[in-house]
Amino acid sequence: MTDKPLRIAAATTGHRKLDDAINEFGGSKTFTIIDVEKGRVKNVEVTENPSAALSHGKGPVAAKHLADKEVETVIAGEIGPGASAILKELGIKIILVKPGEKVLDALREKGMVKE
Repeated sequence: MTDKPLRIAAATTGHRKLDDAINEFGGSKTFTIIDVEKGRVKNVEVTENPSAALSHGKGPVAAKHLADKEVETVIAGEIGPGASAILKELGIKIILVKPGEKVLDALREKGMVKE
């Protein structure tokens, strides 16, 4: 087993990091990317969703963006079938939570962080 942190991306509505609200996947404004090591948050960054302005095909574009960022797990309020299939193909785990839930609350609820 490696000491490499787990890289999680939450589909979010803005730039409030761990206090931001979780949104649906493809149409989210941003992705909050969290590195978790031994149950603790080590780093948080916010990246714009490159597919937010697209009228079609948002999910697959967002999935590829997160794969390029080496994300291992995605947390979202909803993920469409196209994005789900691509995330699974890329080996990225999907966790669905209640839309509007705060990122940190979702991480705690799913047992990913202990703080």
